[in-house]
Amino acid sequence: MKESYDALWENCLSIIKKNVNEKSFDTWFKPIKPIKFESDVLTIQVPNRFFYDWIEEHYLTTLKKSIYQVLGPNGQLEYKIVVDKNTQRQIEKPIDLSRIKNPFVIPGLKRSKVQSNINPKYTFDNYIAGDCNRLGRSAGEAIAKKPGGTAFNPLVIYGGVGLGKTHLAHAIGNAILAKDNTHNVYYQTTEAFTTQIVNAIKNNSIQDLLNYYQLIDTLIIDDIQFLSGREKTQDIFFNIFNQLQQTNKQIILTSDKPPKDLEGISDRLINRFKWGLTADVKAPDFETRLAIIEAKLGTDIEKVPKKVMEFVCFNIKKNIRELEGVLISLMAHANLNDESVDINLAKDVIRKFVSHENKSISVENIAKLVAEHFSVSMDKLHSNTRKRDVVTARQLSMYLAKNFTKSSLKEIGHHLGGKDHSTVIYSINTVKDLIHTDPLFKETVAELKKKVELSLMN
Repeated sequence: MKESYDALWENCLSIIKKNVNEKSFDTWFKPIKPIKFESDVLTIQVPNRFFYDWIEEHYLTTLKKSIYQVLGPNGQLEYKIVVDKNTQRQIEKPIDLSRIKNPFVIPGLKRSKVQSNINPKYTFDNYIAGDCNRLGRSAGEAIAKKPGGTAFNPLVIYGGVGLGKTHLAHAIGNAILAKDNTHNVYYQTTEAFTTQIVNAIKNNSIQDLLNYYQLIDTLIIDDIQFLSGREKTQDIFFNIFNQLQQTNKQIILTSDKPPKDLEGISDRLINRFKWGLTADVKAPDFETRLAIIEAKLGTDIEKVPKKVMEFVCFNIKKNIRELEGVLISLMAHANLNDESVDINLAKDVIRKFVSHENKSISVENIAKLVAEHFSVSMDKLHSNTRKRDVVTARQLSMYLAKNFTKSSLKEIGHHLGGKDHSTVIYSINTVKDLIHTDPLFKETVAELKKKVELSLMN
């Protein structure tokens, strides 16, 4: 009878209400409706998948306590979800009190092929192995054989710029697709993922986005550090992460730092990043750099004398991307100008790449460049004034300092008026958003970047 399951759920709610605050109760428990009670199983209706996962993540203990007290030790809970206004879908397995297992996938959701965004050029065949990347490569090869079925889930690949993190991530994706082209691999940068979230919020289509991510078998997110300070995006990514993890789907992340050093990202996400394997990619040693050059040259290897290759390797030490750039420039000069590739040509090309390799710039130097550009005094930049031109100059100083120095967010804030790290994160994200939406502002940022780069060369 309806009265019986209504009364049972009301008794559960009275217990839940004592264990959560009023706002949480109104948001997460009031919308739930009891619809059936049969054989010790109480069936309730929840609005959507996001709703279900949030309750599981935050209120499972409270829910179990209420079910135990009202239904007894044999009590179970079963869910239904509203897929649209006219349709209800039921989770296939009842949920017992000891543990909620395997979050549901909405039945009836069409299984379709996802556009992978994987670059076919990046494979294991042209990813040179060395001590600098051996752990990440070995884990990647294991994942490619059995995505979602190893202990390396998630796999977090971290390291500096230009060391091959993205190449390795794509190589794993390509190897998975080569083995099984029906497997849905999906690569996305964090910036593009954030844009998806923003658009979904604007269009009131968050649930559609969550449903789309349920189709993915292997998710690759590049530069996860850019989630910093984006709380709403983090909340939604947390939900997606849980959906995939709990259904044994593979997750691969790249970052410029190990999870423990990421700033502005919630503890619950950091903890999940640590669940699998964290593998660093270091700068390659001399022998690995030489092997990379030889592999890149391929059939053109006879055009570059061994001593020139060694000279390049001795001078480009920290960045594989720069190493490849020098090689491309050497071959272009040789082919276009009909020049032989010799040490003198190598010196001229390398000078353009490493002229500021060992130079650095401070937060204060960057602030002075920006203040001069906006005709703002340094005193005002360090003050608490909220005048628009000063705020813009301060935010740009923080953004550029994050890009051109190794200073932490706390150090950047200290040098720019004693701001805390959350203010620095907000400022950096504001600049990023304006770059995407304001063409004139984007030009200003590009101009300031050139000034910083020139100061490094002088």
